[in-house]
Amino acid sequence: MVEQREIRSSEERVTHSDFALVMTKSHSGVAAEEELEEKIAVSRLEAWYGSNKVLNGLTLGIAKNRVTGIIGPSGCGKSTFIRCLNRMHENVPGAGVKGKVLLDGADIYDPGVNPVRVRRRVGMVFQRANPFPTMSVRDNVLAGLRLQGARDASTDEIMERALKRAALWGEVKDRLRDPATGLSGGQQQRLCIARALALEPDVILMDEPCSALDPSATYRIEELIYELKENYTVVIVTHNMQQAARVADRTAFLLSGELIEYDATDKMFTQPADSRTEDYVRGRFG
Repeated sequence: MVEQREIRSSEERVTHSDFALVMTKSHSGVAAEEELEEKIAVSRLEAWYGSNKVLNGLTLGIAKNRVTGIIGPSGCGKSTFIRCLNRMHENVPGAGVKGKVLLDGADIYDPGVNPVRVRRRVGMVFQRANPFPTMSVRDNVLAGLRLQGARDASTDEIMERALKRAALWGEVKDRLRDPATGLSGGQQQRLCIARALALEPDVILMDEPCSALDPSATYRIEELIYELKENYTVVIVTHNMQQAARVADRTAFLLSGELIEYDATDKMFTQPADSRTEDYVRGRFG
């Protein structure tokens, strides 16, 4: 947990009249209302690269211990949006951000906040698996901790716990000293998830994590995402409408840097409120 002196609490919270109560199906099949706790609140978020504005005033809340899907055509700002959630966007030369991103009520863009600590709380898994090629499976999992100076014996316990949470321990427990590049593509992606989990984040961001995987590996990752939300808040960018429908509890549709619609996934895909959302999920453009 980031200390209060590093992320100063903000009294200004984003409120969403339609966020606290989410329509879900009860066991009887009757629609029921479920109260959700907000983990991240985004308010009037703008982002740009040089003179190119990519996000235009996004405001939404992301529920704790749920999977939030981000959909939209290429170039709509999906990847930029999630990179703003852990301050990775600002690493790009010429990039800029305006607005608020509150993590547990504290603004991560407060001038006194250490972005490295933000990224420890909000981990990222990228589109293509990116294990460190010169490192073993074990050292890949512990790479983030090593960068922060961890050297004690408990690191093996952390490694094992992270691999188990990433549903990979049984497949690699006898290969921990082998190069990570010897793993299959799906295993490498789960290894990258384990590397993020080793830092004990609160939130896991995933940017098209299955785009380079075959259907079998994709299925494993989707199963893992479902399991991860028991302990983590997950935000996933995906071009795959079927994947969003399978894994996301709530889905946001972005178009040209604007938030067009954000609602429970079932409702988004069956009764979208905006005709542009309907056109996109029905495959009429994008």
